Amino acid sequence: MDHKHVLRALSGLLIVLFVAMISSTVVSVALPQIIGSLGGTQSQYTWVVTATLLASTASTPIWGKLADLFNKKLLLQIAIGIFVVASLGAGFAQNTPTLIGFRAVQGLGMGALQVLVQVILAAMISPKERGRYNGYLGAVMAVATVGGPLLGGAITDVDWLGWRWCFFIALPFTVVASVILARTLHLEDVRRPDTKVDYWGASLIAAGVSLLLLWVTFVDNDFAWISWQTGAMLAGTVVLLGAAVVVESKVSQPVIPLHVIKRRDPALAIVASLAVGMAMFGGAVFLGQYFQIGRGKSPTQAGLLTIPLMAGVLLASTVAGRLVSRTGKVKPFILAGTVILAGGFFGLATIDAHTSLVVVGAWMFLVGTGVGMSMQNLVLVLQNTVPLHELGAASGAITFFRSLGGTIGVSVLGAVLANSVSGRIADGLRKLGIDGAAGAAGGGSGTLDVKGMPAPVQAVVRGAYGDATGHIFLIAAFIALVGILAAAFLTPTTLRDSVDLAESAPAAVAPGTTTDGGTVPGGPPTDTAPSGGRGPDEGRAKTPVS
Repeated sequence: MDHKHVLRALSGLLIVLFVAMISSTVVSVALPQIIGSLGGTQSQYTWVVTATLLASTASTPIWGKLADLFNKKLLLQIAIGIFVVASLGAGFAQNTPTLIGFRAVQGLGMGALQVLVQVILAAMISPKERGRYNGYLGAVMAVATVGGPLLGGAITDVDWLGWRWCFFIALPFTVVASVILARTLHLEDVRRPDTKVDYWGASLIAAGVSLLLLWVTFVDNDFAWISWQTGAMLAGTVVLLGAAVVVESKVSQPVIPLHVIKRRDPALAIVASLAVGMAMFGGAVFLGQYFQIGRGKSPTQAGLLTIPLMAGVLLASTVAGRLVSRTGKVKPFILAGTVILAGGFFGLATIDAHTSLVVVGAWMFLVGTGVGMSMQNLVLVLQNTVPLHELGAASGAITFFRSLGGTIGVSVLGAVLANSVSGRIADGLRKLGIDGAAGAAGGGSGTLDVKGMPAPVQAVVRGAYGDATGHIFLIAAFIALVGILAAAFLTPTTLRDSVDLAESAPAAVAPGTTTDGGTVPGGPPTDTAPSGGRGPDEGRAKTPVS
């Protein structure tokens, strides 16, 4: 596909990526009103978020592997259908259990759309040229992540729309994207008669990740960090994921290709992605809370105040993507991005309830710039090392680890924030001559109706949230240092010009090994063809898909 046709197909891909990303954040501001309208409980409140998170994260590597085995365009159309049906069901839900069920199904569609968009783009464009297009993906992800709460607040505040439109809003865009993709997306369909779906590996990975995320969700709320529940859930996670590793190491077509992710550069890219994922998700979540509770802003105002973060990602991802395509070098941009990211977090660690919003915005812009320079380029590092027939599994793996790292990071930082806020509120209330126990408990649960409190108590609560938020960003800064170390040890390589690894691989490669010396499990080499020779899929029946 030439540049003009790629741009046409890309417009549809960007739309579905946008609606998938924004659907995970648009309900965050509206959730209190949604649960109140449906008569739900606090436990159900949590599950509206958790169900989507579990389904999306656990299914991501599975969708990635399916993209290696089956028609990518057909899988994308199936994922869009799942997402549309689930969004309609959630919007029309009349009780909370129904809403939770459709949110879980929606999570399946969201996980599929996020990874399939990256896989399809990689199947059309070489890693070197992919840089500028990945910049567009990063920009869309940033706008959706940061703009979701703003859009949700605006929809909820409009009486003639209401919270149900938080689910309906994506539908017209999805229909438009489906029409565009049906007309413009043309991929070569490679028939693979040896296709085998690793059901055991997929089931073990999904079960292990789900158990881990359940522990992350409930620890420090429903039970203590050190408790029998923690021990049982972590032990179960280790057993399930350990069994998954054993299965993945033995099957011929694993869901997560261990021979890829255990190599140096892919492993380092995954470690760095964990840090960047935490920045992308955690930054939006806790900055929004800081502006609303710590600074007394409305949901819409809080969304507007996060624009510097979004602007940083938008600008940096676009510019860095074009420079990567022009130079073919990716490590300098990743390393610079992680350094800027850590610097921005160290700056945010100094904020309190009285810091100038201009200063806060400047530090947010640095965080956004760091995310924009590194997030999508880390995907390029992994994609550059694998042949076309493993592209889906590799892309799914790094997306999975980035999402998992962000989820765990948000939970841990949230627990630290809740404990810090509880202590500060209790101390502040005692100084006012009020028993601080109730205030501490309320601060930890995050269900305080600040506007309904007396002015002196409001000042205590806002001060507690405003001052405590800086501490969690200090933790985030130290985690970002891990990303710097991982980026520093990446191999300085030039991105290849070919879509498939086989087209540019050197001729002198030992049978049964990859171009970097890794072993190809389960059969003959797949990327040993010399440049211009027969590729791994040549000779198989190929049918163009319109």
